[in-house]
Amino acid sequence: MPKRLVIRMRRSAIGEKWAARRTLAALGLRRVGQVVVREESASVRGMVGKVAHLVEVEEKDAVA
Repeated sequence: MPKRLVIRMRRSAIGEKWAARRTLAALGLRRVGQVVVREESASVRGMVGKVAHLVEVEEKDAVA
């Protein structure tokens, strides 16, 4: 059963490098406190790792 990642933006991207801002945008995060749900994959895990200091991640089992 695939897992889902619940990703919440905890800190602002102000003052961050361009790559970190683009990574947040690719994840679908625009403002502090916003939550998105993404399927777990290597690419999403990599993006979360790049901006780990700005986001909070929670794993959930996907409901069929």
